[in-house]
Amino acid sequence: MRVSLSSSFRVGKDAEATLEVQAETIAQLMVSLAEKFPNLREVLSSDVAVSIDGQIYRDDWTQTIPSGAEVYIIPRIEGG
Repeated sequence: MRVSLSSSFRVGKDAEATLEVQAETIAQLMVSLAEKFPNLREVLSSDVAVSIDGQIYRDDWTQTIPSGAEVYIIPRIEGG
């Protein structure tokens, strides 16, 4: 699957905006990204949210990711 990173999560000026990983859930996505791209480990451990086809998930890392979904890693936004 292709995962796009918000510009605030890219590490280095030449960092890629879109990464290829294998995952069926958000939790697996985070593990796969951290294993495949160790320089992102610290970024992913901070407060992040995941957008899947426009739906934002902040706490439910068990959420499955459908095949062909549009996936973005974005900064977590707190509501009030």
